[in-house]
Amino acid sequence: MKVGILPIAKVDTAILRRMTESLEQIFPDTICKVIAEKMPLLDRAFDKKRRQYRSNVILTEIQAFAAEEDLDRVLGVVDVDIFEPELNFVFGEASCPGKAALISLFRLRPEFYGASADEAVFLARAVKEAVHELGHTLGLRHCPRVSCVMHFSNSIFDTDKKQSLFCDDCYLQAALSISNMG
Repeated sequence: MKVGILPIAKVDTAILRRMTESLEQIFPDTICKVIAEKMPLLDRAFDKKRRQYRSNVILTEIQAFAAEEDLDRVLGVVDVDIFEPELNFVFGEASCPGKAALISLFRLRPEFYGASADEAVFLARAVKEAVHELGHTLGLRHCPRVSCVMHFSNSIFDTDKKQSLFCDDCYLQAALSISNMG
């Protein structure tokens, strides 16, 4: 599987490079690359009342980008607060199944919650959310197992509890989906 990591607006490229290394370890036979071109953050995605960005508007732009690229999946990474209308916020969103996914780094930093900066915790959270959203692109739904990366994260505590790996059932589904790409 070929996965492109698409920076949206201003995102630290060092964290993107570290994410690609982790994703290649988690997804066998996967090549990840940071896309050189940055996607702009659209003004129409911003909700002035909520002071957040609509994830579905950003995801639509990623889908259009993904349709033009020679990649199996495109993971957009943004560093702003995102939401879906029914929820206060989301860590990410994806086409399920599809080629496009989105994660936000905004609420993944420990300092967002009043804790000291911790690069290892931040990277672990970013990788978990990236794997989760890429799992959705492979057709995986939310998993009831709290340790599975496909478990729904209602809060950062849920993200911290789960692993960055699929449970056995989700792994088999993901592997089958990846093998059917070829």
